Amino acid sequence: MEAPSERSAESSPAEAETHIKSAHHILKSLQGKIGEHPEIGAAITKLEMALNILAVKTGGVL
Repeated sequence: MEAPSERSAESSPAEAETHIKSAHHILKSLQGKIGEHPEIGAAITKLEMALNILAVKTGGVL
């Protein structure tokens, strides 16, 4: 069995990507239901930026 630190070190970027993509999808869906809203647009932009930062830090392995 893997030590918690080993498991989290290996799966963190992939887990983060999964959560970010899920949140992005939920926000886009919500935006479609209620229309354009500045706060939703800002949240989507921040998620996209976070995903890009993760991609750069992991060398695009995401």
